[in-house]
Amino acid sequence: MKPVRKVVIPVAGHGTRVLPATKSIPKELLPLVDRPLIDYVVREALDAGIEHVVLVTGRGKSAIEDYFDHAFELEAGLEAKNKTELLSSVRAPIQTAGAISYTRQQSPLGLGHAVWCARDIIGDEPFAVSLPDVVIDAAPSALAQMVTVYEKTGGNIIAVEEVAQEETNKYGIVAPKADRSGRLFEMSGMVEKPAPAKAPSNLAITGRYILQPEIFGLLEKTERGTGGEIQLTDAMDALMEQQSFFAYEYEGRSHDCGSKLGWLKANSALALKRPDLGKAYRDFLAAEL
Repeated sequence: MKPVRKVVIPVAGHGTRVLPATKSIPKELLPLVDRPLIDYVVREALDAGIEHVVLVTGRGKSAIEDYFDHAFELEAGLEAKNKTELLSSVRAPIQTAGAISYTRQQSPLGLGHAVWCARDIIGDEPFAVSLPDVVIDAAPSALAQMVTVYEKTGGNIIAVEEVAQEETNKYGIVAPKADRSGRLFEMSGMVEKPAPAKAPSNLAITGRYILQPEIFGLLEKTERGTGGEIQLTDAMDALMEQQSFFAYEYEGRSHDCGSKLGWLKANSALALKRPDLGKAYRDFLAAEL
């Protein structure tokens, strides 16, 4: 069984749910406390032992490439002033040459198409997919937990978390193959935004996947689905007929930073946990409320 060495992170989206801020700033660079969203997602992958990060970009996303490059003048200035802590914070999380690649999604054809665009870089090996809108607060990281599970099970793994039964119509929901026992279980399918009364479970897909390379051949044949886009879930459904699929309920808390309210909630949740900011921010919130 080959190890999971690479992660695909699609960053070509326009961020329409957080306009007008994303008119000129990639949504992946919106700050979450004091680091951009994409930084959290990449660091999560590195914590999982990922060796190669593949960013699927689009027009107007060159600032993301700059963020993961060395800022020589800034770093030299901080070093000259002996601001070592600040210097450490601005250095890119990926320091190894060749450990990050970029490929363009030239048409906005959906998540499945974005993943397919990385096929030549991934090659014939299992890989992870992490959605940059979703920041997961977990230790070890959610993806690290999934890699540990993958080393025992193989196959394909989808991260899930519990949601309120009355809110299943907001998420993609997984269907357990049998009675669920523990955090890991085999799946029989996925249902997109089912009505609460018809939902096969209350476990929502959370934006982290480990997939086998056969998904690329299926994505190439997948016709456009909802919204005229190539859906990753359609290809996963087809792959589920050939290979085992597991759902894993990770330990941690996710934040949907792709919406304005979700981004605000995430900033508050993470700021309150910070030893350098938490007390002052809590006092501020108490005074405001």
